[in-house]
Amino acid sequence: MSFLTIVNIIILLLLIIGLFYMQKKHVSFSKRVFAALGIGIVFGLVLHLIYGTESEVVSESMDWFNIVGNGYVKFLQMIVMPLVFISIVSAFTKMKLANNIGKISGLILAILVGTTAISAAVGIATATGFKLESVQIAGGDAEAARGEMLDQKFSEIQDRTLPQQIVDLLPANPFLDFTGARPTSTIAVVIFAAFIGFAFLGVKRKEPEHAEMFAKIIDAFYSIIMRIVTIILRLTPYGVLAIMTRVTATSDYSAIWKLGKFVVASYVALLIVFAIHLLLLTLSGLNPITYVKKVLPVLTFAFSSRTSAGTLPLNVKAQTKDLGVPEGIANFAGSFGLSIGQNGCAGVYPAMLAVMIAPTVGIDPLSPSFIATLIAVVAISSFGVAGVGGGATFAAILVLSAMDLPVALAGLLISVEPLIDMGRTALNVSGSMTAGVLTSKITGELDTNVYGNPTHELEA
Repeated sequence: MSFLTIVNIIILLLLIIGLFYMQKKHVSFSKRVFAALGIGIVFGLVLHLIYGTESEVVSESMDWFNIVGNGYVKFLQMIVMPLVFISIVSAFTKMKLANNIGKISGLILAILVGTTAISAAVGIATATGFKLESVQIAGGDAEAARGEMLDQKFSEIQDRTLPQQIVDLLPANPFLDFTGARPTSTIAVVIFAAFIGFAFLGVKRKEPEHAEMFAKIIDAFYSIIMRIVTIILRLTPYGVLAIMTRVTATSDYSAIWKLGKFVVASYVALLIVFAIHLLLLTLSGLNPITYVKKVLPVLTFAFSSRTSAGTLPLNVKAQTKDLGVPEGIANFAGSFGLSIGQNGCAGVYPAMLAVMIAPTVGIDPLSPSFIATLIAVVAISSFGVAGVGGGATFAAILVLSAMDLPVALAGLLISVEPLIDMGRTALNVSGSMTAGVLTSKITGELDTNVYGNPTHELEA
């Protein structure tokens, strides 16, 4: 390890100590997260300016920084499956989902898929407005390699039909799904937990003493799991600091500059869809500013970490503690949002790519038939997109192949993929949280006192 790497590590440790001092002084969670975000950006830019992107010092330093950043993400991923499972079962034992689970699930799915269709329309309009075309992007060796990889992925999934994708959502081996082995493992765990919940209701009618014992066991496990979540969430500012330092220190700014038009267009589209989320909340009678203030720490982590799955504990806790969403609905919305109807990865992104690539094969992207077909394909293909890095690539392959467009051309954007993926992930999480809040409002189960209370804030 070089001397300069040691210096960088010491600086990071001092910054972590500073954030810990802020916690001891009872500075709010939101302020600590945003402080970590800002400090991480500045520290990363300084490292980039001093050493450059390809520097061995930066590479070596990031290996050590990843202990904090990637380690935090792994802790969050560790608790995702237990949290989803125990929360869904607990909702049944506490009689919070027993009477209207079908209506709740239907509303959440409708909102997720509906907003993804809207996101596709926004992506089409933005790509057209900015006059984006794939021929404007020059490809190098990295882009060619990425294109070959996409072609290979396409060959692996090209024969999968929509019914097969739906079947993939079902749990064949719940113990395997608890490991997160499949892209749809989270949904499978939700379904398995629902089966256990319905079985509990049946046992409660016939053998109430056994049901009572089971409910007490579930309550005990739920308390332990939520305590683990609280402990992990206390590490959020440190994780954000390390992750943002890595992002800004290792980004290829020359490539970002060359593809600046696409980056700007992507973020314009993402912001428009986020504004649509706020509009839907406004139309339902809720204050959108309150929503923004309470979910910003969650979206900040989603932005920096680029993982919807890793953000799930923050997502669920913010919905229940700060937005007044019942636990059962929050867990269904958060869990479904990991694999279904991701507004950023499965909505905006593949729609923009399709519009950019269509002219290369002689298709008019502005024809009504193309637009209508593309929106429908995007909505349908949004089922089963993984809530981890690579989900957008999978969604793009599905949409482009369904539209008979060359899949490999999506590899042209590899150099700015991480930067765009940050915004896409934040929008995915906002979409699932919006679905949870709207579903609660429609079913009359939203605690408006908690939602409207400005003193309620995500805390850890």
